[in-house]
Amino acid sequence: MGATGKGGPGLSDRLGRPLRDLRISVTDRCNFRCPYCMPAEIFGEKYAFLPRNEILTFEELERLVRIFVEFGVEKVRITGGEPLLRHGLEDLVAKLAVLDPRLDIALTTNGSLLPRYAEGLARAGLRRITVSLDSLDPAIFHRMSGERFAVDRVLEGIRAAEAAGFERLKINCVVQRGVNDEGLVDLARHFHGTGHILRFIEFMDVGTRNQWRMEEVVTGAEIVERIGAAMPLEPAEPNYQGEVAARWRYLDGGGEIGVITSVSQPFCGGCTRARLTTEGSLVTCLFATGGVDLRTALRDGSSDDVLREKIASTWAARSDRYSEERQQILQIEGTAERRRERVEMYQVGG
Repeated sequence: MGATGKGGPGLSDRLGRPLRDLRISVTDRCNFRCPYCMPAEIFGEKYAFLPRNEILTFEELERLVRIFVEFGVEKVRITGGEPLLRHGLEDLVAKLAVLDPRLDIALTTNGSLLPRYAEGLARAGLRRITVSLDSLDPAIFHRMSGERFAVDRVLEGIRAAEAAGFERLKINCVVQRGVNDEGLVDLARHFHGTGHILRFIEFMDVGTRNQWRMEEVVTGAEIVERIGAAMPLEPAEPNYQGEVAARWRYLDGGGEIGVITSVSQPFCGGCTRARLTTEGSLVTCLFATGGVDLRTALRDGSSDDVLREKIASTWAARSDRYSEERQQILQIEGTAERRRERVEMYQVGG
């Protein structure tokens, strides 16, 4: 089955990639309507989100994560939707924190609710926070968040996380040509010297509802060139094997940025990440067409051994490398209207 992790049998897929990271989507709801994830014209006031009884409980998530840790998972990231909309999220963090003291528990959020919850999450055992922030320009941010919030709301959330003791935040920016790419240098200057790591993400064809076009992708190389022209950069070594963001360090010692190049320079070969959807499906790729149902086994009285076998067999059969095959697949599928259905970003947390 592959390498060993945390005292248990490790898992490897068909390409020899171990299972090390798990992303958990705890809710399909969000208070933003970012066009590349939950466009407002689709996710309107009458959109039917999952009923509560179809969403995994914290006890069910704890049970699954315990098994994933047995298989060698070292990092768990809580996502959504907007995860802070899930009532009592601190309780889930506390449950996961006691499973293994070495488990790295992180959260990805739009930041709008951090002033209310950051301190409690820190007390519960959350180790790291990533905040999504696509622009500092008020008008651009307003448009990219679905015209629901002002950018000051996210900046307030970042300050709240700092006050709660999260000293090294990651700030994620999805870059879309003709939308927010002119503000990249301003964003970099804002976080230069703060100790936070700004990460630029190439606009990706996740799901089927964001009207993705290759022409709107600003490549990682162009991003680095633009920022480096204003504040010189040098490449830095990865922090660990399989790190998705290429690291670049400011020559003046003002910190670093990361660039996630899923489109222009795919990194499928080092992907060690599994995902749990809100309703309990195990998904093995961000661009997957579906997943393997674990919720039924959780609720029909099945033993942990049954769950272990489902997880192990799913990962052992994994051969996903969509980003490496993207061009060939898109040529076959043609226009966006003809592309295959995929799991949406809000279901797997990006």
